[in-house]
Amino acid sequence: MAPALSGNAGLVFGAAGIYAAFAYYGVLQEEVFTFEDKEGNAFTYGWFLQVIEAFANVVVGFGGMMLTGRTAGVPLDLFALSGFTQVSAKACMSNSLAAGLSFPVATLAKSAKMAPVMIGGILIGGKKFPLRQYLQVAAIIGGTIMVSMNSKSASGKPSTWMGVVLICTSLACDGLTGGVQDRLKAKSKDKGIKIKPYDMMFWSNTFMCLVAILVSLVNNGELFSGMAFIFDNPEILSKVLYFAACSAMGQSFIFFVIAEYGPLKCATITTTRKIFSVLLSIFVKGHVLAPIGWCGVLLGSAGIVGELIPEEKKVDSTPAREALTQPRTEMSKA
Repeated sequence: MAPALSGNAGLVFGAAGIYAAFAYYGVLQEEVFTFEDKEGNAFTYGWFLQVIEAFANVVVGFGGMMLTGRTAGVPLDLFALSGFTQVSAKACMSNSLAAGLSFPVATLAKSAKMAPVMIGGILIGGKKFPLRQYLQVAAIIGGTIMVSMNSKSASGKPSTWMGVVLICTSLACDGLTGGVQDRLKAKSKDKGIKIKPYDMMFWSNTFMCLVAILVSLVNNGELFSGMAFIFDNPEILSKVLYFAACSAMGQSFIFFVIAEYGPLKCATITTTRKIFSVLLSIFVKGHVLAPIGWCGVLLGSAGIVGELIPEEKKVDSTPAREALTQPRTEMSKA
């Protein structure tokens, strides 16, 4: 790595790239799903959008894999399953926005992805978690409810129950993704394979793209209707393309930070980025919050910041605990 991109300068470069890419990503995502044509028809093609986003990540992931070297023998079956759960989570997030859920509410809710992991660990694995993690989840969920019940979008529309159902489904898919990625790591370790960041980016997004194409084809021909909507409204095309580009560049910056500075530094950056995205949306897009809604933002932000508190080191480490503390890529976070 060049000297200019090492040390503190490199860390600032990586953090700035993550903040810029995913901040603009969130702004564009919100603009896409609040867009209306001259007849008042909105863009509601969440699965079609995932086709474009995943394809952009495939291109960048392939380029990075060719530069850094590819890993042979990766468990493609688990990559396929991970791709399915990840793209389902992202599509549900997009469709929740299309259904009227405000972006700040959706982003806060997505920050509670620890909840399905903990529930699965308790019900299936009989695991126990420290009080701090229960308080974190409660703070994020409570804050989300407070914001959801006391906020309106820039258009004046309140959050919808269908949007809430879709964002909860997205969280459930995140929980499944965590379990699949743990299995993927374990299987790779058993085979003596060390998967490189761009391997994960390329293969995960390849299967995400394939799943998105299939679903958008069988879902009332969404693939073609989404294309038709964009061709009829070329002003939205640039937003969709920039959205996909931001996703690919953001993931590249994440992999750079992980490779050079470790997953803990990356987790710190991506965690605080969520709060920044919520506040940016509120101020830039004109979301109206009542005082209790602002209290919800503060409460949810406190829960998110709680992720930065180091865990007490114990000899007995469980897979469920690792699933909570192991930083994951932004594929399923944005």
